Amino acid sequence: MGFWKLSKRHAWMLGALAGIVSLVIGVFQGQFAVVWKKAVMICLECIGIG
Repeated sequence: MGFWKLSKRHAWMLGALAGIVSLVIGVFQGQFAVVWKKAVMICLECIGIG
């Protein structure tokens, strides 16, 4: 855990910003609907009502 103490104080913000940018790009490309549909199908299959 020494790495976290040695890293810059706001370095996690860069990682969070990169994640948010990736999510926004995916939404604009229409990937949100694809992932949502797959997630719903998996849930319905696991529950057994699909």
